Amino acid sequence: MEETIASTQTAQIPKQRGEALQDIAVRYAEERHWDVFPGTWLEAVDGVQRCSCGEPACALPGAHPAREDWPTQATGSATVARRLWTKQPSASILLPTGRTFDAIDVPETAGFLALARMRRMELTLGPVTCTPARRMQFFVLPGAAAKIPDLVRRLGWPLSTLDLDVLGEGAYVAAPPTRFGAHGAVQWACRPTPANRWLPDAEELISPLAYACGRDARR
Repeated sequence: MEETIASTQTAQIPKQRGEALQDIAVRYAEERHWDVFPGTWLEAVDGVQRCSCGEPACALPGAHPAREDWPTQATGSATVARRLWTKQPSASILLPTGRTFDAIDVPETAGFLALARMRRMELTLGPVTCTPARRMQFFVLPGAAAKIPDLVRRLGWPLSTLDLDVLGEGAYVAAPPTRFGAHGAVQWACRPTPANRWLPDAEELISPLAYACGRDARR
């Protein structure tokens, strides 16, 4: 299903074969005006891919901030981004939320159900990621974190019963093609394109997302 949805998008930032993470990070900053910052990376230790943070039981190997001051490190400058990845070419690509976008985070099953419903409703979609943790993240205009609780209540859903989270200020998402250890790479379910440069407001997407999460919770 993911391939069907992704194939209908005219890719603006696809990963070219052999393309360096540095070049992709620069393009996110240059073409989408997203702030970016380098995270941890994977290192081979005794033939096993380990997170550069050194924690053997790292929950997000190679896909989390490498520094506590990452909010100040994040940059929208393509020149600075190129310099950052020159220092560590294998670093993951992370995008802070709460700046140019927030992200509504839902289970993968609910996310694909919501995507199909949104397409039938002909809603305007922003980029959507699909992570190896089987989560999907819908990019929306900043400010969603403050709106979502009230919007969900108006729809008649207790937010505590839905597996739905909003990533806003102080949080981040991992951007494709960042890898989560041996679990796989983050992919686009809906790629960034010229058509979705202008992001939807959370209010436009919350109904199908809440419905899908509620249905998913009843299974």
